[in-house]
Amino acid sequence: MSSEIHQKAFGKYATLVALMGQETALGLMPEHEAFKVVTGKVGSMDLKKVISSVETAAKRNEVINADIYRETHALYHTIIEAAEGVTRGKLSVGEVMRTVGLSFAVVRGFPYEDPNEGEWIAVCFYGTIGAPIKGKEHETLGLGINHI
Repeated sequence: MSSEIHQKAFGKYATLVALMGQETALGLMPEHEAFKVVTGKVGSMDLKKVISSVETAAKRNEVINADIYRETHALYHTIIEAAEGVTRGKLSVGEVMRTVGLSFAVVRGFPYEDPNEGEWIAVCFYGTIGAPIKGKEHETLGLGINHI
């Protein structure tokens, strides 16, 4: 028995969805067709609004079951991990006069060949962050991955 772990490029797929949309990402990575996906956009100086936008989209589109705490908990930690990438490890936006304009993708599925490894969830943010003045922002990207 081999101890080698075979895994689909789960994070790469979530990133491609956030960058290019689900249709284009599936064209490049068709092996992810069975994964649940939701996308959206959020802009705010309040990180709580970013978190709640992603959470609401995932619940409304049944990417997670809102009645099962561990699913919401896994999603929350995945969002935070992705947001840390966007904010360079400092989870603050408006408090330090920064704003974000982000596209996001939430992806759920079985990224390992062995189904005993369970389901995982990924969140990717892509967009801009910077001073709340048009043209004073720059691109940003954040990815979080967690098991459910």
